[in-house]
Amino acid sequence: MLDVAVIEEPAAAEASLDPIRSRILAALAEPGSAAMLAGRLGLPRQKVNYHLKELERHGLVELVEERRKGNVTERVFRATAASYVISPSALGAVSPDPARSPDQLSARWLVALGARLVQEVGALLTGAVRAQRRVATFGIDAQVRFASAADRTAFAEELAQAVTTLVSRYHDESAPGGRDHRVVIGMHQIPTARKDTESEAGREN
Repeated sequence: MLDVAVIEEPAAAEASLDPIRSRILAALAEPGSAAMLAGRLGLPRQKVNYHLKELERHGLVELVEERRKGNVTERVFRATAASYVISPSALGAVSPDPARSPDQLSARWLVALGARLVQEVGALLTGAVRAQRRVATFGIDAQVRFASAADRTAFAEELAQAVTTLVSRYHDESAPGGRDHRVVIGMHQIPTARKDTESEAGREN
């Protein structure tokens, strides 16, 4: 089972968003049959069987075992991943594109950057799984608390300058056999409770 799987196909995305199917996926973090799931979720076995077939058809669950019980064969499934992310590619023409209106200070542009990150890394993961290879990636996750809006602005300016300097130093447009990589750095306020988030929305620091 994968830690995270990226869903790229619209039909698979639709299947995963169905409330009953999402409950089944969560329950199948541990292997289970239709009968076992029916008991866990309080649903008719026939309905569970129907949804299992749809999830299997879209590659969201996989068969791990078949048990013979008298004249009946019990099929045991598990989810293909512990959690799922739907790639913006599933939205087709309406998926976010940061190239449309680049703006370093725009929250919507940051969302578009994140969407592109999910889409591109998801595509890499899909190809890597098929080729049975690993994807070379690198990520930084840090938390910073600013004393003021001025400090936040200064930090953003220094960060931009540092990244620009590094990119200029290592970028080689003419390198034979070179491989293009994308660098994305995001910074945003960490959401807390709903009321706190709403009150913070209008503050400068």
